[in-house]
Amino acid sequence: MTDRDNWIKTLIATLLLAPAIMVASSAYAEIWECVDRESGTKRYTNIKSEARGCHAMNFEPVSAAPARRPMQRTANFPSVDDDTQRQRDADRRRILDLELAQEEQLLDEAKKQLAQQEAVRNGSDRDYARLAGRLESYQDAVKLHEDNIANLKKEIGSTR
Repeated sequence: MTDRDNWIKTLIATLLLAPAIMVASSAYAEIWECVDRESGTKRYTNIKSEARGCHAMNFEPVSAAPARRPMQRTANFPSVDDDTQRQRDADRRRILDLELAQEEQLLDEAKKQLAQQEAVRNGSDRDYARLAGRLESYQDAVKLHEDNIANLKKEIGSTR
């Protein structure tokens, strides 16, 4: 291998390790407090070579993430047995199915009303512009019921 190849490998290794080194070094650093004896001014540094005659400040290292504790249930924490939960899930599914059937009926009615309103035209441009404004509420109703149906189907799909 040539010197150039070694140099490139060293550069790549340095670039790959640099973020890990920076994260590790930023988690904990020694800090020194330096007091000028003549003026009494204080300065702080984390560079050891500049810390001659200074005293170290002791700080606890900061952890990047808080430690996770396992969830503990208290003795009086309410719980449900499997049969009760299955019954509740079945009831929820039945209710969602009923709501879906109702929304589908409401969508059919809204589409019929929209079609009836679209059929009413007098022919002039001004009447057509007025019709478009009048149709907006009927179109919004259709869209609302379509969105409700989509959300109910999504909810039913996520049931157990």
